Amino acid sequence: MSADPRESIVQDVRARIVVVEDHAILREGLRALLELEPDLHIAGEASNGIDAVPVVESLKPTMLITDIALPRRSGIELIGCLRQMRLELKILVLTAHSSEEYIRAALNAGADGYVLKDASRADLLQAIRAVLEGQTYLCSSVTAKVVSGYLRPKSSNPEVVTVEQVTGREREVLTRVALGQSNKVIARSLGVSIKTVEKHRANLMRKLTLHNTAAVTRFAIRHGMVTATDLDAAVE
Repeated sequence: MSADPRESIVQDVRARIVVVEDHAILREGLRALLELEPDLHIAGEASNGIDAVPVVESLKPTMLITDIALPRRSGIELIGCLRQMRLELKILVLTAHSSEEYIRAALNAGADGYVLKDASRADLLQAIRAVLEGQTYLCSSVTAKVVSGYLRPKSSNPEVVTVEQVTGREREVLTRVALGQSNKVIARSLGVSIKTVEKHRANLMRKLTLHNTAAVTRFAIRHGMVTATDLDAAVE
């Protein structure tokens, strides 16, 4: 018996969503929640920021819902990668990370919305539909942090260099500095002399107008070079 043509029409008008989340139970929960909605459909999933790219390329979804702290590639780097591919794709961040650095990094990378994981079902659905309609959506607590950041007095010496201007070797050094590694440890892991590391470190601090390790860490977080998970692991 042939399929009811009305079913294919319903399927065609649904928003196709890909979920990127490293916790299987959360992916399953999102699937169960969103599949109850007649206008939403989970087209695919990925558990890390690397595998997500081919999934998006093959499925061509309407929307990507992604966490920030992901294995292999951060959600912020994933967003930047997908934006460089110039895909017709809405991107909503769903994360537990509420710091201003993460929020700004995600929005700067190209996210269309930012929702915290403690949001209610109604708030999440509102965010999804708002982003699908072309709006930028921030949950209330995120909006408060963004507004607070804009209202604070601006630094007299702001960052004026973008992450694209950091070389590959400088990025390796910067990431390790952000994780609290000493020059000696960095030199050993990169196979270079301590003087070379000191030179890269000094160049970075000057180029990015960063004056201490805490500022380096904030820069690395803001640009998706390290995540809270990386920092926690470095402390352990």
